[in-house]
Amino acid sequence: MSEIIARLKQRKLVQWALAYVAAAWAVLQALGLAVDSYDWPHGVMRVAFAVIALGFVVALVLAWYHGERGAQRVSGAELLLIALVLAIGGGLLWRFERSSPSAATIASTAPAAAPTMEIPAKSVAVLPLTNESGEKDQQYFSDGLSEDLITALSQFAGLKVINRDSSFQLRNSKDSVRAIGEKLGVAHLLEGSVQRLGDEVRISAELVNCADGSTLWSQHYDRPYKDLFALQDDITRAVANALKAKLLEGGGAVVQSDRPPSGNLAAYTAYQRGVAYANLGTATGQHEAIAQFDQAIRLDPRYAQAYAAASGSWGGLAGTFDTDAVAVRNDIAQSRAAANMALQLDPDLAAAHGALAGLMVAFDFNWTGALAESQRAVELAPGDSEAKFGLADTQARLGRVASAVKLVRQTLASAPLNALAYFGLGRKLVGLGQLDDAESALRQSIKLAPGASRPYAYLAVIAVLRGDAAAALSAAQTTPPGYWHDFAVTLALQVGTDRAAADTALKNMIDKYSSTTGYQIAEIYAVRKDPDNMFKWLDRAVANRDAGIELLLFDPLVLRYRNDPRFVAFCKKVGLPTTTDAKAMP
Repeated sequence: MSEIIARLKQRKLVQWALAYVAAAWAVLQALGLAVDSYDWPHGVMRVAFAVIALGFVVALVLAWYHGERGAQRVSGAELLLIALVLAIGGGLLWRFERSSPSAATIASTAPAAAPTMEIPAKSVAVLPLTNESGEKDQQYFSDGLSEDLITALSQFAGLKVINRDSSFQLRNSKDSVRAIGEKLGVAHLLEGSVQRLGDEVRISAELVNCADGSTLWSQHYDRPYKDLFALQDDITRAVANALKAKLLEGGGAVVQSDRPPSGNLAAYTAYQRGVAYANLGTATGQHEAIAQFDQAIRLDPRYAQAYAAASGSWGGLAGTFDTDAVAVRNDIAQSRAAANMALQLDPDLAAAHGALAGLMVAFDFNWTGALAESQRAVELAPGDSEAKFGLADTQARLGRVASAVKLVRQTLASAPLNALAYFGLGRKLVGLGQLDDAESALRQSIKLAPGASRPYAYLAVIAVLRGDAAAALSAAQTTPPGYWHDFAVTLALQVGTDRAAADTALKNMIDKYSSTTGYQIAEIYAVRKDPDNMFKWLDRAVANRDAGIELLLFDPLVLRYRNDPRFVAFCKKVGLPTTTDAKAMP
């Protein structure tokens, strides 16, 4: 040990190290000032730090190697070599720094953090009431009461209320009220429990301040089940009074409710069961939901909300689950009849206008009609985040993509944990060419719903737009198995160097999916720079009523041919305008 210390002293390594660190510190301080003063990229500092660290190692190695009785002798050739090593290393590090946001981030599985926002004092999230009935099949009842409170509170002016999709994600959360409030972006939580015992219902509820956990209001109720609606109103008024909120007035807003007009509690119970089945997101769930909605309608033939909900379930079967042409036609007819009946019974029901807008888009290509219905839904229920998301989607379909993005960003304040909304935001940002922001939104969607396929596929689309074939294929291969995986891989291969693999993948896509996904095949041909086949498959998509057509005016893959006369003709054929503020792929 003493011999090693003696050698260190002889070669003056400690002095060299201290001198190098002092000089490096001075360089970094000066460089930091320049970065801040001239708005240079902050990656400059990271590269400079890495280069200086590399130089420190080189300097110590040379000091040890050339040390002789305390004198360091370095030749001019060695000094030139050191300079070249540092210059080449710095250049490589800078290139990696510049390229890493696209390639490394695409390959990463770490999701982006949700954007932070100021929390308004008048804000509340209704957490799902705990079911204490002791029966699992009573969960629909406690969830229905929670959703009813969300709907009621959403109609108070100036009160931010978190929608169902986001607040229900924190069911049984072990987080503190402060942490939950931060996740949802609210200052208050309404929580409690519900228990139904025969003809009696017991509800405990409290309004909590997220900042310190204090209780602003709490109440325990034991009421006859027949007084359920009056009990819900009592809780709503108590919470609104505690938050000093007043009902919306003017501006076209109309009080929305999911209660049957007759007050029939059996009909309301059937409706709640239907909502629970519909939220399962399965074909069986949709069929069970329709049966429950039909039961609610039999008990109260003027139950407009039940008709609107049934329309949504029939539309879900047509657009997602049924593949037989006869079955799909029947689904569409049933969905349309239910939506029209809902509007006939209650012209001011926002959900009915939203259901009709969905039909017009998915099956009629009636974009302007859908826009009018979506706008009406928002006028009637300005606090309904789902109505606003529907309007934003329709705006994007008509080429008003920037306006749609702005509306989605505003609405996410009331739906901060809505995975589908973040996916929709990411897809629209891709259309505007804002690829970094789009990627962040898509990763947030994946964080909230890891099993969803489309966000992963769109990460591959982003890499294709960046011209990064390796990152595109990596993202595509992480997409869960199924159609979107196959599409993403096929698309990614088109920008790679293996033409045989690209051709084979496209052939397999056509053989396997041509009857249902003509639009995505058209996108692949757009990437292949084959407009003739692209327009041919767009026509096939129209013939098959492919819902992918809705992407046309914010799809940078297809928009590269927006100046082709065939593009204008196609837009007119499907009733779309020929202008859009979306960007084309270079």
